[in-house]
Amino acid sequence: MKTTFKNGKQIKIALIGCLALSLGLFAFKQLADFSSADRNKYIEVEGQMEAELTAPPLVPKPIGSRDATKLIVNMEVKEMESELADGVKYTYWTFGGSVPGSFIRTRVGDEVEFHLRNHPDNKLSHNIDLHAVTGQGGGAASSLVAPGHEKVFNFKTLNPGLYVYHCATAPVGMHIANGMYGLILVEPEGGLPAVDKEYYIMQGDFYTKGKNGDQGLQAFDMDKAVKEQPDYVVFNGKTGSLVGSKAITAKVGETVRLFVGNGGPNLVSSFHVIGEIFDNVRIEGGDMVNHNVQTTLIPSGGAAIVEFKVDVPGTLILVDHSIFRAFNKGALGMLKVEGPEDKTIYSGTTQEGIYLPEGGAIQTMPKGKEVAVSKVAKTIPQQIQAGKDVFGKVCFACHQSEGQGIPTVFPPLAKSDYLNADSKRAMNAVLHGLTGEVTVNGKKYNNVMTSQNLTDEEIANTLTFVYDSWGNNKTRITAAMVKAQRNQNSH
Repeated sequence: MKTTFKNGKQIKIALIGCLALSLGLFAFKQLADFSSADRNKYIEVEGQMEAELTAPPLVPKPIGSRDATKLIVNMEVKEMESELADGVKYTYWTFGGSVPGSFIRTRVGDEVEFHLRNHPDNKLSHNIDLHAVTGQGGGAASSLVAPGHEKVFNFKTLNPGLYVYHCATAPVGMHIANGMYGLILVEPEGGLPAVDKEYYIMQGDFYTKGKNGDQGLQAFDMDKAVKEQPDYVVFNGKTGSLVGSKAITAKVGETVRLFVGNGGPNLVSSFHVIGEIFDNVRIEGGDMVNHNVQTTLIPSGGAAIVEFKVDVPGTLILVDHSIFRAFNKGALGMLKVEGPEDKTIYSGTTQEGIYLPEGGAIQTMPKGKEVAVSKVAKTIPQQIQAGKDVFGKVCFACHQSEGQGIPTVFPPLAKSDYLNADSKRAMNAVLHGLTGEVTVNGKKYNNVMTSQNLTDEEIANTLTFVYDSWGNNKTRITAAMVKAQRNQNSH
């Protein structure tokens, strides 16, 4: 359509119209650029309530559709001695008496009144830096509190997400390394989508004067911490915190949400659940959602929300997939799933046979007159050496170089009352595997040992080596004994 301007007045009106349109577009753009944090600071609160705080792996009930409110958070700092691993004690500095600290659940627009109390029996001053806080030091500047005192400060939750909190008192790294970290969730308006199960898991790296497994009370080692050489990397403050009877649980068909944090102080976590794929990952705890993820990176001082549906029963293993941390330093947990199997999704073993890479013909000796083969029995030293060789190839990863095992996961072979009490039981474990709960040296283990594809002689040599080592009772096992046990169990 063509427009003709007949006089200056029409031109002026047209210019004013264009200017108004431009101003309108500019205002629209400004509104679009208006951040959610800017909008959320104007949310009005209704009433007042005390926050529900939970120790890991539990989380408070979902926020749902509740209005923004004045939320009172009462947090106590406790310095306390507890177990880091079997027989290993450590003096933790904690928020709420647990490592990680109590889980805090809020929603956008809440006005949080935070009470930080330092127990009078504590020796040091502490404070708190919440990554969910917009303000100096995340609250640390307002919360430094001496033993026997309390500090109170307020903040408004502006940004939805999953955030780390930690102590920020100098030396900051030492306070974090001693367990002073946790998670605070800020849910969006209307809450997160409903799921069947929610759990709280947080990774941390610990630095001790003694090496991994050294018994007794262990002190913090600043030199190892500076060099970023942890002796333990664990979930929820200790080895075995999520295994056996402490494993988290779900049923087939349920949806699971894990709030996963990384307190550090140094290492990045490669979080993975063996036997599952994350349907949704809220990357770094924020708004961006990735789908169909196998392993997600969680930075030190960061978090992620992972969600998945469990479709088949079994024990899913939670790990930091920097895998030596899982199997050698403690970053391992379990999610036990119960319910009916679905063979279309996972069949289990459908066939087991002998693999002959050279070809079947080579494996079959020519028929003819049988020739007797003379076998010279090994001396005990020869048998022990042969068994040591097999142990190094087959058994070392789980039971470790000195037979110490892996705390709460794989039982020790050293000074093992389980082995020394019954050699037939030991042979059966190697021949047929072992599953379910066992007690070794007064400690319970609940894991799976697969049957080993070894000859009678290899089994005899390996067990003889084990019985001769690490304070065991020097029982000698022969190939004939293993063969008899194999035959007995085959009938």
